[in-house]
Amino acid sequence: MSAVAGADPVEGAPRAVPSSVTREEPIVEADIPLIFIIGAVMAFVVMLLPVVIVVLAGLNSGDYLTFPPQGLSLRWVIGFLTSQTLRTSYLLSLLIAFVVMLISTTLGTMAALFLTRVKFPGRSLLRAYFLAQLMLPGLVLGLSLYVFYVVTNVGLARTLPGMVIGHVLVTVPYVIGTVSAALYNFDVALEDAARSLGAGPLRAFRAITLPIISPGVMAGSIFAFIVSFGQFDISLFLSTPNITPLPIAIYNSLRYKFEPTAAAAGVFAIALVVLSMLLTSRLTSLARFAGIKFS
Repeated sequence: MSAVAGADPVEGAPRAVPSSVTREEPIVEADIPLIFIIGAVMAFVVMLLPVVIVVLAGLNSGDYLTFPPQGLSLRWVIGFLTSQTLRTSYLLSLLIAFVVMLISTTLGTMAALFLTRVKFPGRSLLRAYFLAQLMLPGLVLGLSLYVFYVVTNVGLARTLPGMVIGHVLVTVPYVIGTVSAALYNFDVALEDAARSLGAGPLRAFRAITLPIISPGVMAGSIFAFIVSFGQFDISLFLSTPNITPLPIAIYNSLRYKFEPTAAAAGVFAIALVVLSMLLTSRLTSLARFAGIKFS
């Protein structure tokens, strides 16, 4: 049997070590089956093809919203920028999404901390209650919220605060999910060490916990912003002629005139989502949270 000479740590005498122990076999990565590769490519095509169609339709040089486009032109992009209605709706959606992002991130982070660290009977039921909005159809939730506003006469029906509350109900579960995932492997002993050195609860959270879970918090805030910006179902029941977010303005534009201006507005919405993802990837490490790599 082949052997490799090694020094005995006790007596200093050479001893025989089987070569099978010291030889490291090369790690060979398993090949991905072809059917999985084809399925992944088809999934990407299905997800990205509508985006490509919207972009090309927004750059259409024709007079109507058609595909394939009759030619490429910035005519309808300029039309969107000069349209008072669509431009106002775009800015209103930005404002609502920003406010909703702040509120949802704050409430969702606190709820995730509570659900992750506090053990009590019915915790799983409470978590399911918080996340139930993800499974409810948006139209049902929007109609229910509108009926609740009207029946209770709280003065929130067809108002901007009422719409913000509706968007918060939809976006908070995303923040709870991402922050809970970031807190799952968090070592509470780090906070205990900071507390033992004299830091208060709030200071320990700001200095220790928040920087560690920041990828989850940032990912949740991104989801909240994007979902609120493109929220149609809630806005359909709570919008007014004076409070019209961009999705409702696009819907009204397509109802009465089938022009590519709506697709041009969609181009700006897509660009906003892409820019927010790229900006966030520079501010925090999404790779630590979800394995996403931005070049």
